[in-house]
Amino acid sequence: MDIVLWIVGYLISLLFWLWILRWGGAAWLEGWKAWAVIGWFSGHWRAEQIRLYALILFILETIGFVAGLFSPTIRLAGLEI
Repeated sequence: MDIVLWIVGYLISLLFWLWILRWGGAAWLEGWKAWAVIGWFSGHWRAEQIRLYALILFILETIGFVAGLFSPTIRLAGLEI
């Protein structure tokens, strides 16, 4: 994957997680919308639980992003999933 696409993909993901963490997205997602957007396991979560999930995934994605900046192999492995 091209480095520019890697960065653009991360920025889009970053905006999504920031919306959940900071801009009221967690409260909006409570209930069936969390089930539809995040996954079947989150349908009964409260906003705090959704924020925690978003924070954990944000941290993991950031680690993967930084690793992918320095290793094209990691960027290519992401396409095969």
